[in-house]
Amino acid sequence: MEGVAAMGKNRRHRAAAQRARAGGGPADPALIEAATAEQIEYAILAGAMESARGNPRAAQHFATELAGRGPLTPELERGVDLAARHLITETYKNGWLPGDIHQAALRHVDEFAVGYLIDTIAAHIEQFAPETVDATWVSQLTEMGAARWWSPEAPHLGQWAGKQLLIPAEALTTVIEALALLFRFPELALIRPLPGTAQPPTAPHRAVDEKVLGRVRGLLAKAESTDFPDEAETLSAKAQELMTKYAIDRALIDAETSAPDLPGARRLWLQTPYVDAKALLVDAVAEANRCRAIFFAEWGFVTIVGDEGDLDVVELLTTSLLVQATRAMIASGSDTGRDSHSRSRSFRKSFLIAYATRIGERLSRINEDTIAKSAEPERLLPVLASHQLKVDDAFDALFPTVAAARVSAGSAAGWAAGREAADRAQLVARRPVGKQRG
Repeated sequence: MEGVAAMGKNRRHRAAAQRARAGGGPADPALIEAATAEQIEYAILAGAMESARGNPRAAQHFATELAGRGPLTPELERGVDLAARHLITETYKNGWLPGDIHQAALRHVDEFAVGYLIDTIAAHIEQFAPETVDATWVSQLTEMGAARWWSPEAPHLGQWAGKQLLIPAEALTTVIEALALLFRFPELALIRPLPGTAQPPTAPHRAVDEKVLGRVRGLLAKAESTDFPDEAETLSAKAQELMTKYAIDRALIDAETSAPDLPGARRLWLQTPYVDAKALLVDAVAEANRCRAIFFAEWGFVTIVGDEGDLDVVELLTTSLLVQATRAMIASGSDTGRDSHSRSRSFRKSFLIAYATRIGERLSRINEDTIAKSAEPERLLPVLASHQLKVDDAFDALFPTVAAARVSAGSAAGWAAGREAADRAQLVARRPVGKQRG
């Protein structure tokens, strides 16, 4: 008989969820009070799914039905916790990293939902031994500040709601909206091991030497801040020379020592607007550094595949060039004598497309010149070709089906201004060439 009663309760709670989907009236308060944590978990997930499907009232309706007019109950708090833990675990299995969730949340939900997701991420990671958590995860968790602040003696939901000064219905609405975002996420390639499965590296991380990176960062910072083009060019040349020499020397040494050449992957999130044009710039930098890139337009990020050291350089140089491009674009629109067209969306998008195209041309030429001037080009070229094949294989394994995309420039004036700005840009860390689809 106990099993029959439970089935009856589940049917009643499904009916309550259906009424909330349709925007019906509130559920029976007695029914909500008698609900188990598992039934509340089901209702929370149902509300989040309905909200993810585009029902703008779903979160508030489900929250109102569950919260009623009283305080948060222990079963309600436990049910919310079960729902959040379940969904965050599934999200990770679908290839999303903590940093990806954070970046998507910053773009799609309010600050309360962002904070709730950060806490959910922090609570989830506590169940794993530190040595079984990938270094990328640790870095991203630290960067977003995902750490326990609430007391383990009481459920998180009530403490979080009190900290944010939210009444129960408001807190539950936020929770459902936050979890709805996770339901919207598509499945991604798994580029880092899940918590609990990470193994100590068998070979050292082949990142760029920190002393070299430190010098490059310093040169870049000066190049970005100066108002004198000649000084910027000098700083750029120094940084470029430093990184290209380092890249060639490392490639030859690795070939002699049979160092493992295992490509990695990471995601770079782009700020709106003009994310498609900015993705072209990432592509140009990635290609010049023997990496491959693919753009996920709906969510606004680029996945880059390549040697870990090359990925470091791509991230560093891309960040700097995006700063320079944005500053140059705004300055171009503010120049005396330019009309309102120079501040239009068409002009600015065309500017960035031309900027990215010209940067790619410059990086390609620098690659060719650097290889030609190297001490042992006959040894270097086969090493680079072998490395590129491994990057291509890794990329194809992660993305077996990709489609090329075109981005059009609708402003001739913006195109001309963008190429001119790219000629003035200070280039940095780069490497030999790679090809990209996406």
